Formats: sequence, structure tokens, C-alpha cells
Amino acid sequence: MAITRRSIILLAAAGAAQACLPVPGGGAPRPERLDPAFLPQPNPAYDAWVEAFRERALAQGITADAFARGFEGQGFLPGVIERDRNQTEFRRTTEDYLALVASDEDVALGRARVGPVRGILSDIEGATGVSGDVLGAIWGVETLFGTRLGLIPVVSATSTLAWEGRRGRFFEAQLLAALRIIQARDTTTDRMTGSWAGAMGHTQLMPTVYQEYAVDFRGDGRREIWGDDPTDALASTANYLVRYGWQRGRPWGYEVHLPAGFSGPTGRETRRSAAEWQAAGVRLASGGAPPDHGPAAILAPVGAGGPAWIVYRNFDVILRYNPSTNYGLGVGYMASRLAGGGPLSRSFGPDATGLTQEERRELQRRLTEAGFDAGTPDGVIGRRTEAAIRDFEAARGLPVTGVPSPALLAALR
Repeated sequence: MAITRRSIILLAAAGAAQACLPVPGGGAPRPERLDPAFLPQPNPAYDAWVEAFRERALAQGITADAFARGFEGQGFLPGVIERDRNQTEFRRTTEDYLALVASDEDVALGRARVGPVRGILSDIEGATGVSGDVLGAIWGVETLFGTRLGLIPVVSATSTLAWEGRRGRFFEAQLLAALRIIQARDTTTDRMTGSWAGAMGHTQLMPTVYQEYAVDFRGDGRREIWGDDPTDALASTANYLVRYGWQRGRPWGYEVHLPAGFSGPTGRETRRSAAEWQAAGVRLASGGAPPDHGPAAILAPVGAGGPAWIVYRNFDVILRYNPSTNYGLGVGYMASRLAGGGPLSRSFGPDATGLTQEERRELQRRLTEAGFDAGTPDGVIGRRTEAAIRDFEAARGLPVTGVPSPALLAALR
């Protein structure tokens, strides 16, 4: 939890370790590759920290055998430190984040993957009250519906971050929890892989969360979140949300239209009744007045003319899984699409460069067609697209900026 698959899984350079994950619901397996920065590298200071930590771990009930098994083959991972400072959901605009975690391609994949587990989701919803579509959306945002579980060794990741110290106490607690999981033989060190931050399984549970909230939904005596079957992971996520106040039978929110001239207030800090928002001119994008599910807030990332949402208590509960508002909107939007809803009814409009998302996609496509690989044409301008722009500008004798613009798109047309 808390770290999404778009920000944690790196497509690797040559020589990286690889795995091929089965795709729930059919379809070809997708390769998952580990960047060399996530392979153990020599670091004497880290090694000394591990030796000192061993005494603290044994004093807190970790056996010498479990410690040895847990650290077998583990080591310092420089890549996790960089990733800790660059979390996608906190750095991107809402438009970019939705493009990264809930594109039309992701929605199509999600509908195909969720279909075969609809019965499981229904059973979990019946037992917990947590929306099956929301659980499916979390599964999608976290691990692309189980096709990106993460290959980074959890003990290596959490020990590296505990040693680094920026959030040392937090990650030392995660490391201890990981060792307790190994000590209890819930899984083995080689199977305990996940994100750069130590999040594991289909819905990316941190080790401490696994210990406290993971459930054996199938009743087979194991809390299995690492294998092909997502059942226990989905049920464990539902259990977590329930413990943090999920309200049965109530929605997370809805897309709304704001009236021309709407001046707010917006943001999660301002809560009003549905009647008050209706009086202010807020309407559901699908038509009609916002329903009353308790105090609600309005989120409008680019103002009244763009996409906007009314969000309720359950939206706040989703944010207990990850505190980014973008994350909550990504989960909510994907949940609405899994339920059969359509794309957003309003556009975000041009960005700071003057290009719309579709124009940015066109720019990426045209760069690639011209021989300058801009990566996946998702409309999100990242390092790969910026590098392609610089190469194109240099080849054409233009000032090298790496910045997209309407003029650059015109030059590519």
C-alpha cells in the first residue's frame, strides 16, 4: 500500500533480473524486470548497520535463525533511496496521474482481469461492506491487477531505508515485521518481494499492515498475498479499510459539474451538506443533484471548468491507504470505470506548455515516428520524452530545451 506500481516498477536496462508474471483472467504474461540499482551493492556502512541492528532484532524476539534466513542474499539497494524522494502520486498533476494509473488501456485490462474474480469481490463486499469496484481499483492502481507485483526484495529495501535514516524508525519497524513474517513461515525470503518501499502482494501491503490486517479469507490456514490468487490480498485490503471507518453501502464520491463562476470553496478541508452544494449549483456529471451521504467536499484540480468531484467519508478512508489526493481520485475514477462508467465528461484543457493531453500524445507519437523514441504515447511528459525532444531539436538545429510546445508539435507535423 501507499506506493503505486507506476512509481515502483522500473523497466530495466540490459542485464537486469527478469520474471514473467501470469496474468489473471487470461492474456499473455507481461515481463517484469529489475533495474540494476535494485540489486545488492557493496556498502560497508550499511553492513555495519545490519550488524548493530541484529542485536536490536534479537532483543525484540527475532530468532537468530529467522534473522539469518531473512538476510540471506540481501544487501544495500541504492535505487530505493532515489525512489523514496520521487513518488509519482505526489509529483504529478491530477491529469497526468490519471493517465498513468487509469488510462483507457488500463481500464480495458482491468475489466478483463476483474471479470474472473467478480464472485470473490462480491463475497468480500458482502462480508465487509467495502465496494468490490473500489477493491478492484486499488488492485489496479497498486499492481496493474496483479501483473506488476514487484521484484525488489523486501528485507533489502526496508533495511536500506532504515539505514539511510530519513524515515529510519518507520522502516526499521517494517524490517522487523518482515523478519517476523519470515520467522512465522508465512512466506520465504525469496518470495517476499515487492516495491522499493517494501510493499508486498497484489494490493501492496506494508509488512506491519500485513501483520495486523491480513486475513485468511479462503480458510486454508494461510494469509497468502504473494501468489497468483489475489483473494487474501483483496480481503486484507478490505479489512484495513473497514478498520479505518469504511461506511457500508456508501460511495466514495461522484464526478460533478460546477456552475460557471463557481468560486468555491474547494478542497478536502471544506465540508458541506449535499443540499448546500446543490444550492451552490453543483450537479452530478450524469445529471441530477448530489445525493446525501453526509458532509462532502468538492475537488476541482484545475478550477470550475475542468473535471470536478464531490467526495464523501469513504474517500478519506481510501486516503488512509495512501494520503495523496491524486491516489484517491485515481482509485475512485478507476472504480467508476470498472463499474461500467465512461471517461471524464470534461477535459483538463491545455497544460502550462499550451498543449492538451491529446496533443501531448500526438507529439510523443510523432517524435517516435521520426526516429526519436519518446516512449509510450500517454500524454505524460517524462524524462524519456524530454530526451527525445532534445535529440530532435539538436538534429534540426533548434535551440535544445527538452520542453514540449505547440511550435514543436507544428514542426513535427
